[in-house]
Amino acid sequence: MTLRNGSSATEFIFVAFSGQPELRFPLFFLFLGVYVFTVVGNLGLITLIGLNSNLHTPMYFFLFNLSFIDLCYSCVFTPKMLNAFVSGNIISYMGCMAQLFFFCFFVNSECYVLVSMAYDRYVAICNPLLYTVTMSPQVCALLMSGSYGVGFAGAMAHTGGMLRLTFCDSNAIDHYLCEVLPLLQLSCTSTRANELLFFVVVGVVIVTSSISIFVSYAFILSSILRIPSAEGRAKAFSTCGSHLTAVALFFGSGAFTYLTTSFPGSGDQSKYASVFYTNVVPMLNPLIYSLRNKDVKLALGKTMKRLLF
Repeated sequence: MTLRNGSSATEFIFVAFSGQPELRFPLFFLFLGVYVFTVVGNLGLITLIGLNSNLHTPMYFFLFNLSFIDLCYSCVFTPKMLNAFVSGNIISYMGCMAQLFFFCFFVNSECYVLVSMAYDRYVAICNPLLYTVTMSPQVCALLMSGSYGVGFAGAMAHTGGMLRLTFCDSNAIDHYLCEVLPLLQLSCTSTRANELLFFVVVGVVIVTSSISIFVSYAFILSSILRIPSAEGRAKAFSTCGSHLTAVALFFGSGAFTYLTTSFPGSGDQSKYASVFYTNVVPMLNPLIYSLRNKDVKLALGKTMKRLLF
């Protein structure tokens, strides 16, 4: 099916932070610092996992993909966001649609990568004797293919629906990236079908992923409570701590962002909340998994010794 663009708009203007020009350069350096930490942290974790054979396990395979997704979707919009602070806040129509597609693709994929990581922890704790067989390379590849496949389908649905709209009035996006809801507010044609599509796709992604994670951890908690020794229970809990923190940050900030959009006058609040899950969470994930993980710290020490000596 060919997607036709009925829009007369050739470009959009980001006006997210234009109301406070005195904060332009402080915000530029703040977000630049966050972006540098995000790139260095995630790229460093990807390199570390790739170079150390002892990290070539299912858990770190999923962590590798999580870091790859965080790195990519930060690069989708942050450079343009930084450019808006210092030179221009204009993005072309096709550039906006491309940004929308890749942002939706990586965010939806991350939801299911976190689900895959929860399943991996479930198998490791509840069925440790079958872990190697259950989490075979083929199963891991299938889980990742499914995660990226769901992300691609969701991104195609959102972008395809957006390409059918007509933008003929204002072209000022009250946001710092091309996201679905801010763009729908600019359309001069009916967006009822797009709104329904948005809530169906987002609802399916959020409900299925959150329920899957909740069920996995319900079984995990049940298994941990049956461990007789306190030391064994503490060790089992520690293997899940980093993932639970990452899930709470990602889903919690994302849910707050989208839930606040349904309340009148909550545009600024939603916009500032989205900064957390789009900019801060990708920066924090490498820290969460490196500071709380002995294997990663050990591999980092060995890699640094190899590089230095």
